[in-house]
Amino acid sequence: MKFTLSWLRDHLETAATPAEIADALTDLGLEVESVADPAAALAPFEVVRIREAAPHPDADRLRVARVETATGEVQVVCGAPNARAGLIGVLARPGARIPATGATLSVGRIRGVESHGMLLSEREAGLSDEHEGIIELPEGEVGESFARWLARHRPEAVDPVIAIKITPNRPDALGVRGIARDLAARGLGRLRPLPPVAVRGGFPQPVPVAIDPALGEGCPLFAARLVRGVRNGPSPAWLQARLRAIGLRPISLLVDVTNLLAFDLARPLHVFDAARLRGGLVVRPAREGETLAALDGRTHALGPAHMVIADESGPVSLAGLVGGEATGVTESTTDVLVESALWDPLRIAASGRALRIQSDARYRFERGVDPLMALEGLDRAVALILEHAGGEASDLSLAGAVPDPARTARFDPGRLRALVGLDLPEAEQRRILEDLGFRLEGETARIPSWRPDIDGTADLVEEIARVASLSRLPVAPLPCRGPAVPRPVLTPAQTRLSRARRTLAALGYNECVTYAFIDREAAALFGGGDEATRIDNPIAADLSHLRPSLLPGLLRAAARNAARGLSDLALFEASEVFTGGEPGEQRAEVAALLVGRAVPRGVHGPARPADPFDAKADLEALLAALGAPARLALNRETPPWWHPGRSGLLTLGPKTQVAAFGEIHPRVLAAMDVRGPAVALVLWPDALPLPRTASRARPRLGLSDLQAVERDFAFVVDARTEASALVQAAQAADKSLIEEVRVFDAFEGGTLPPGRKSVALTVRLQPREATLTEAEIARVSQAVVDRVARATGAVLRG
Repeated sequence: MKFTLSWLRDHLETAATPAEIADALTDLGLEVESVADPAAALAPFEVVRIREAAPHPDADRLRVARVETATGEVQVVCGAPNARAGLIGVLARPGARIPATGATLSVGRIRGVESHGMLLSEREAGLSDEHEGIIELPEGEVGESFARWLARHRPEAVDPVIAIKITPNRPDALGVRGIARDLAARGLGRLRPLPPVAVRGGFPQPVPVAIDPALGEGCPLFAARLVRGVRNGPSPAWLQARLRAIGLRPISLLVDVTNLLAFDLARPLHVFDAARLRGGLVVRPAREGETLAALDGRTHALGPAHMVIADESGPVSLAGLVGGEATGVTESTTDVLVESALWDPLRIAASGRALRIQSDARYRFERGVDPLMALEGLDRAVALILEHAGGEASDLSLAGAVPDPARTARFDPGRLRALVGLDLPEAEQRRILEDLGFRLEGETARIPSWRPDIDGTADLVEEIARVASLSRLPVAPLPCRGPAVPRPVLTPAQTRLSRARRTLAALGYNECVTYAFIDREAAALFGGGDEATRIDNPIAADLSHLRPSLLPGLLRAAARNAARGLSDLALFEASEVFTGGEPGEQRAEVAALLVGRAVPRGVHGPARPADPFDAKADLEALLAALGAPARLALNRETPPWWHPGRSGLLTLGPKTQVAAFGEIHPRVLAAMDVRGPAVALVLWPDALPLPRTASRARPRLGLSDLQAVERDFAFVVDARTEASALVQAAQAADKSLIEEVRVFDAFEGGTLPPGRKSVALTVRLQPREATLTEAEIARVSQAVVDRVARATGAVLRG
């Protein structure tokens, strides 16, 4: 919403500066986006006189002018046909910025002749679209600032323009008068009364108007007046300047008047060329197959969902959106029908979205207009037409009736303190509400017709608080209702999920946020897609089921990235997955996906694709960050979407599944259009036991000053025996001394018999109380050999 300072002062008697007005508006909730000062843009230009204008030696249409300035004569090359000796014009010197183009001038050479500036046209100065010649001033002192000259002779040209952002609940602020009313309530001036208007009809309105009952409540009111014998032409200069200042192009008086009323009083109107209408007008639903060539240059296909104004030939206007081209006014229009109506905001918004029409009328009607301004706005438009275009007005034709906007709310002065914490005398609260247009009768506030957003006592409190300024709120500490240190807001489970996100991000994964809905085929690949998880009203055909896992969404994201040339990916997501459609049939899940190369090609070696051990390493880091138990059992029986033999399942005890990792099955990758290899990890954090205490302190660091001892063991074992069985057995040999057991070698073949393999372990012994003797080391070593032999049948390799 834009308006000029002089326009505002038509409604508000104030001496406030644009800066003071802008500060007050923002504080009132009407956020100021910009304050444009045309005088600042025109300040570098000066009034000059052409002393001599001679033909350019090498160009027929150019002239070389000697221009008198305050500092002497300068030479300017000019192509304007009206450049002549004695003309008083406007000069832009080198270094000045031209408003129309944004270009910065410099000394130029045009066809071999130097030019030290530019003589401006009105379009180049940003004053109008006139570009037939340079500006001709009737008088002026050489050297005077052009901005100062305009302030004396054409003040509307240097009028500051204020642009504000309107929230959807303030349709009254889409008119300059509504903005002025807020400022008057703040105390920045006095709201001027609207001058009364009375249009006396001289003859019956010849175009019948009606509302089709099929519309229901779509159009409560439709009114029209005809003005005959008008002389349509350019608008007065003040009206054109006002419209140009807010970014509208003046068209003709009849059209410009409707634009003026839309921005002045938030009352959209429309004008028809009465000679182009066929019979009467009826507001009705559009019929299937009807079309309208509209004033926006498009032809719209209509249907029963759209409201139209139609004559005997068909639709002539889209109700509340845009008029028809066939009945639009032109310079030859002599009889004009001016209409004013009330429309259902929801139907206007739906039609505007469906037809992709953006117009000032739609912007106001879909937010709600003042119903009591419908007839007054019509009369004001007709009065302006009679004043500037002549003619004779008809009687008023009316279909429907003005709805009764009477609404009330309870006024309770004590609620301001209770809801906002602001202390304000009751008299001041009443004064604010009355200045905003409310009528107070004891404890009852009658809501003005232009405020559809007010709906109770809390809204009255909001109005008082924003006008009084929330900056007046006293600063006071909140009362302490408990211990000085509050309890954590997040639960331990929420904290664990947040820690999982940070850990995976630190490991180099990029977080994704995918839909909780997926297609049935993808859900079926991961154990879902049944009737229990089907969505009755999906937002799209490929979002028909609740996801059973986060992996489908990550795989879809990987496929989209790969199609755009990004084939090496590390993605993760932490969210909810669903085992059914009932409350409680869901659980938290953390999933991460590696696709493509884990190590790119470099000077240290060739590229290496991601493998299950990359996922396993990241899963171990994640489990460590979440404080998982040190020993989790490994199970090879993974679900069918994992690659058998290249995946594993970590469990806590025999049944509680904690995590899974490994390579995604090639069949799944092919169905999801992902080029492998692809490895993943999945963690269910709720399966991990929470710590017994809420302490966030890290466990005590236990270091020993004594020298650690490492011993290596090579065992020959059945080839089907897992290395983890040997590791677990070795760790159990002496838990007080054995700090770590790790596998450092494994092989088959060679001198080993078929069906056997060699697994080599390093056992690290860390004493805590005294240095180990050779006898103690030998004892622990023998215990390791015996324990591994009993657990796995392994023998020490000779």
